[in-house]
Amino acid sequence: MKYSMFVGRWQPFHDGHKWLINQKLKQGKNVLICVRDMETDENNPWNANQVQQSIEHAYRNYDNVKVMIIPDIESINYGRDVGYEIIEHLPPDDIREISATKIRNG
Repeated sequence: MKYSMFVGRWQPFHDGHKWLINQKLKQGKNVLICVRDMETDENNPWNANQVQQSIEHAYRNYDNVKVMIIPDIESINYGRDVGYEIIEHLPPDDIREISATKIRNG
């Protein structure tokens, strides 16, 4: 079974993130959400387990969504003809303006 993978900090998981993930769910795709395991700080106030639980709660009624914690990464790399696509989703203006930093700062 193949999955569309999303990697992020998700600090916090918000409506812009949901919009992005829902682009694949609307196509009936399976989704794998990877939470980067990062040290907590002012920009990352929640630990990976808290983030994972938040996302799992948001998608609790979806059988085709998996959430996992991965080690923090510095890059995503691929070779030629690897059997998958890299896809950029451009959100509408009202979604693009959502900012986790603004949410964290109140």
